[in-house]
Amino acid sequence: MKALRYLNKFFYKYKYRLIIGIICTIIARILSLFTPRLIGKSLNVVEKYIDGDISDIEVVKNELLINILMILGAVLLSGAFTFLMRQMIIVMSRLIEFDLKNEIFEQYERLSLNFYKKNRTGDLMNRISEDVSKVRMYFGPAIMYSINIITLFVIVIPYMVQIDATLSLYTLLPLPVLSVSIYILSKVINERSKIVLEYLSKLTTFTQEFFSGVNVIKAYSIEKHSFNDFDILANESKEKNISLYKAQALFFPLMILLIGASNILVIYVGGMRYINGQIKSFGVIAEFIIYVNMLTWPVAVIGWVTSMVQQAEASQKRINEFLNVVPEVQNQIDKESIIEGKIEFKNVSITYDDTNITALKNISFIIDKGKTLAILGKTGSGKSTIADLISRLYDIEKGEILIDNIPIKDLNLTNLRKSIGFVPQEAFLFSDTIRNNIKFGNEDAVDKIIKNAANKAHIHYNIEEFTNSYDTFVGERGVTLSGGQKQRISIARAIIKEPQILIFDDCLSAVDTETEEIILNNLNSISKNKTTIIISHRVSSTKNADFIIVLNEGEIIQKGTHNELSNQAGFYQDLYNQQLTEQITD
Repeated sequence: MKALRYLNKFFYKYKYRLIIGIICTIIARILSLFTPRLIGKSLNVVEKYIDGDISDIEVVKNELLINILMILGAVLLSGAFTFLMRQMIIVMSRLIEFDLKNEIFEQYERLSLNFYKKNRTGDLMNRISEDVSKVRMYFGPAIMYSINIITLFVIVIPYMVQIDATLSLYTLLPLPVLSVSIYILSKVINERSKIVLEYLSKLTTFTQEFFSGVNVIKAYSIEKHSFNDFDILANESKEKNISLYKAQALFFPLMILLIGASNILVIYVGGMRYINGQIKSFGVIAEFIIYVNMLTWPVAVIGWVTSMVQQAEASQKRINEFLNVVPEVQNQIDKESIIEGKIEFKNVSITYDDTNITALKNISFIIDKGKTLAILGKTGSGKSTIADLISRLYDIEKGEILIDNIPIKDLNLTNLRKSIGFVPQEAFLFSDTIRNNIKFGNEDAVDKIIKNAANKAHIHYNIEEFTNSYDTFVGERGVTLSGGQKQRISIARAIIKEPQILIFDDCLSAVDTETEEIILNNLNSISKNKTTIIISHRVSSTKNADFIIVLNEGEIIQKGTHNELSNQAGFYQDLYNQQLTEQITD
């Protein structure tokens, strides 16, 4: 139960709902006990009339009518309090489910990029959906049925013993067998449920990756291979589900069998004791049969509740694994930070945990406020890592990064990231309209501002050609758009933010040189008085920068202006001559 201790704060938060729910449960169960007593009393009246102890039929009718009305009233009141009980306890469980999902999602937002490199999307989705649903059962049905069981046991069993201790013993004899059987069966169900959940995570992950990579799958014509992989996984999942449902199929037959056994014992033992004169009235037997049926479900539920608690424990343990993860990158400053834009790297080095690759080695440079830095280099040379470090998506292990002469860790993380307009190398669009994808950079932007940003990114004319213009849905990850269109919408999203720092990470790789020239000219006017970092593999994108650095295997091998580097033997000059030749040939 250690993992479930984490949830105690929710009990405190909704304590009034829980207390009212418990009171309603107790009242509902007490009211439900009137029915067997009144039925027994009614049968006793009929028995007395048959035996001649009561001669007036009207007396019997009046007695029966009063008992029927009292039964009806008790049942209606019990039903009303049962409704209130469910409104309090089950609704409480739904509210806690809502809070827990929000808490998990907020934790997902706080966790660093390294966490997402080490964990699979399907598993993360499963924990916030299936696992939280298992935990909800602990807050709702498990608590509700537990209160029911305790209330019934405390009230019914002493009353039964008071009426006839021997008959009570025989009546209750099969119930422990039922409870133990259900408990054992529930453990089997629990183990098989865990396996089913694991396969559900695998299926979710597989399908998520399939949908994300559908273009590659179709391009390589490997649909059949993908289907075969999915078919194998789906069949394994099917077998595990069938195994689970076979165990679950025993639940109700087993319960009905033992209910029947209890009823047979009541009728046989009670009948013999009535014949022998040990039970004074026939109504006692009818009363005991009703008590048996009232107790059987709660006793069976003991095993079910135990299973629910075990599943909730297992699920909360999985959830706690993530909730207890301390984000590698944390906001250590509460006060607001004003970002102007000067950036300085001092002997910065970083090695990625997941690959053990040293991405940067002793990198040093300074970008003054309002200036433009261009970064060139081969694939894997560490260009994108610099962009990630400025946004503080990772923390460095050696060296120091300063923003406006202040260590980056001493700045409010939220303010820092709000002051940066970042266009990543892989343009990501949400499954929403083009308008909302651009507005993501500024939620308060009106249409005029949105269109202005689109114009500057040279995408407005493309958007206007779409049937629904800015209200066009782009599909998951922008699958309905070309690579160049996605990149330009991403640029518009960064521009509309009007940040102090602009970072363009090879975001023009999918556009032609003519479009690139138009966008770069627009960016020259946009980036005035803004610190701008342009990461590219094209000299044409970097030639107008105030300063250029060239990376190779995480180290700076050249630095200077375009004129200086183009006249200096080395990587930059070779790349410039190569791309100039290609441009002339084209």
